[in-house]
Amino acid sequence: MFHYQPPTQPWLDIIYQDNDIVVLNKPAGLLSVPGKALEHRDCLELRVRRALPSIRVVHRLDMATSGLIVMALNKPAQVALNQQFAARSVKKSYVAVVFGQLQQASGSVELPLRCDWPNRPKQMVDHQEGKPALTHFEVIEQFAESTRVRLFPVTGRSHQLRVHMLSLGHPIQGDRLYGEPLAVTRASRLQLHAETLEFAHPTHGQQMQFTLPAPF
Repeated sequence: MFHYQPPTQPWLDIIYQDNDIVVLNKPAGLLSVPGKALEHRDCLELRVRRALPSIRVVHRLDMATSGLIVMALNKPAQVALNQQFAARSVKKSYVAVVFGQLQQASGSVELPLRCDWPNRPKQMVDHQEGKPALTHFEVIEQFAESTRVRLFPVTGRSHQLRVHMLSLGHPIQGDRLYGEPLAVTRASRLQLHAETLEFAHPTHGQQMQFTLPAPF
């Protein structure tokens, strides 16, 4: 059974802030936005809103994923950032440790995804009804029973990186949804981290680049 126990130290980890945006380090185990149940109200959005009441959500990270996330501090900034995400001009990369040794040094996974409704929130590959999803990957380091990889999602489907790695036969370590039976117990958390984030500033257009090393 899932029991939501979001981390509280630190309560907020702000990487960058100006009059229009705030970039944060979301810890693993914290929801990006509130869940439906009362016990799932604590989340990054509400924590930021207490400090910055004008906050507006732009994108999300899975609860189990850590790393960089940007929020807007006013409506024009939110619109501008949403347009960049919709146009896929925002550049993102993730670091993951997957179970087993990847044979390819680099490659791509292009498999359409949709919600696996009887097993929500799990997602599944569906070539008839799934939405297009594309992930590029490159190996960083090989270990005896795992591989450290960098992942570049072109699309932003729910659980995309987790399902695409699973489709290669290499689930992400610590993944309680998709890692059974081999990878789920190999780490205390999902070993997936949003490492880099690059976008044009919504007001002055200057390119903003952020990097946050993985904590695993």
